[in-house]
Amino acid sequence: MGVKGGLLFLLVLGVSWIFVDARSLPISDVSNVTNDRVCTLCEQFTAEAITYLGENKTQTEIINTLHLACSRMLSFKQECLTLVDYYAPLFFLEMATIQPGDFCEKMNLCDEQFPNGCKMCHQAIEEVMDKLEDPDTQLEIMEILLKACNAEKKYAKRCKRLVFEYGPLIMVNAEQYLAARDICTSIHICKASTDGIEEASSTAKTSLLAES
Repeated sequence: MGVKGGLLFLLVLGVSWIFVDARSLPISDVSNVTNDRVCTLCEQFTAEAITYLGENKTQTEIINTLHLACSRMLSFKQECLTLVDYYAPLFFLEMATIQPGDFCEKMNLCDEQFPNGCKMCHQAIEEVMDKLEDPDTQLEIMEILLKACNAEKKYAKRCKRLVFEYGPLIMVNAEQYLAARDICTSIHICKASTDGIEEASSTAKTSLLAES
């Protein structure tokens, strides 16, 4: 990313914290909690930060703030605006590829995780999908739902009718949902593809050259 990109990275990161509501962060004495607790908190806060920075509203607020800062730089205003427009989208894309576990390991707040976590996640998803295709498993799920209906005596009959009507459809949709999405990447166990970043970088460079 270069020196300017690195400086912008720090600037954007600093600005992003301005928008974080500190009152929503739990206060705790880190010295009194176990390493596992610190690791869990690190991964939790990192995941929340990634989600926060991934929101369009947040990105717009940050870019607007940076544009405002550029407007105060007088003779460097146009160059500053160009750098913001070039690097900011790349920064948000790169933030989306960060895995909380990897980040917290690098910060020495978590022990090294099992290296095949991504592979294990995909295997688990495949097993779930296989189970959803198994009629015996589907029957077991239906039985569990029907037993749950018995707890609501007043609405038991209606509940069971809904289970019979929508249960099979829900299981089919669940299977299709898992097949259509990379769940392991969504929950940051696997690394996201860098294709989007490379494409955005190429587009941004073309735009930057056109403006120069």
